[in-house]
Amino acid sequence: MPELPEVETVRRGLAPVMEGHVIARARINRPDLRWPFPPDMAARLTGARVLALRRRSKYLLADLSTGETLLVHLGMSGRMLVSGAPVGRFVHDHPAPGKHDHVILDMETGARITFNDPRRFGAMDLMPTDAVEAHPLLARLGPEPLGNGFHEGHLAAALAGRRTPVKSALLDQRIVAGLGNIYVCEALYRARISPRRLAGNVGQRRVGRLVPVIRDVLRDAIAAGGSSLRDYRQADGELGYFQHGFDVYGREGAPCHTPGCAARIARIVQSARSSFYCPRCQR
Repeated sequence: MPELPEVETVRRGLAPVMEGHVIARARINRPDLRWPFPPDMAARLTGARVLALRRRSKYLLADLSTGETLLVHLGMSGRMLVSGAPVGRFVHDHPAPGKHDHVILDMETGARITFNDPRRFGAMDLMPTDAVEAHPLLARLGPEPLGNGFHEGHLAAALAGRRTPVKSALLDQRIVAGLGNIYVCEALYRARISPRRLAGNVGQRRVGRLVPVIRDVLRDAIAAGGSSLRDYRQADGELGYFQHGFDVYGREGAPCHTPGCAARIARIVQSARSSFYCPRCQR
């Protein structure tokens, strides 16, 4: 599932094509994705100007001139692809309609944004813009890891006394929003913290090291266009490249990247997810 860097990369690709422009025509090709679409979704989108395109955790939010906000979640395999307008180095012609093209937004400029989702685990919703933070998918989210609300004091208080592993705690979206399995594994490696360590035993010194490391990992991933492991594509259809620089994720049995370390990357299962780490470097 796309994590924060992938969603932010998609947002940055879509923003020049959507922000400030009118949705000339919205086409909805099925009644639902993971959940039913809101009533009259095509009519409510058609004619609306996109005032801003922003991100909250792993969700895209398009604020509209109608006073509503379109929420988009990519799910497991969702892609929002641009055609008929330049995105980065590319301009793609409008493709022939595809079986899994579920939502199509034709902009007044001639650009087209196609939401394609083979597995249909994605989601879209419309809500009043002034009530976005109360939406059930957003109401309980913690601070953004790249925002001012995520700092050493917040994380230390959130981890204090917890008997769950720190890896599981960092995946809790109520503690910090947008982190997923890939980037937690990478951040814990860079911070030299074992995913087995109990959250309440991380300690102030390690917390102080972990906060900037999380930010650095996310910024590096965004700069690389995210990580493409299965279905993820940027808005121009290109793959992300951060997966080529993984230190631990998916590298079970491979040598540790730390100079002088002779250990090999190990994998354990925590909360039904694989954790990759160096058993010598991470304590």
